[in-house]
Amino acid sequence: MTTLPRFISSSETLSGASWRRSSHSTAANNCVEAARLPSGLTAVRDSKDVSGPALLFAPRAWADFLRELAEDGPLGAVGRPLSAVGPSRR
Repeated sequence: MTTLPRFISSSETLSGASWRRSSHSTAANNCVEAARLPSGLTAVRDSKDVSGPALLFAPRAWADFLRELAEDGPLGAVGRPLSAVGPSRR
């Protein structure tokens, strides 16, 4: 079994990636960008550092993250950061 990488040190190595950001982001460039990779992974990078590192998420992990945001908002179920909310509800 091969372990998937969790990050890459330079998003420039992801040639051909089509980076997208939220339509709610401002011109201040203070957001993250995401790109779906041919491998199925989702890469996420800081829009202020487009050649910097990127986090890589497996499809299920990215779907779980997006579901949590949709259900509870960015601060979690009771105003706590997502990291303090605990395991996802399935």
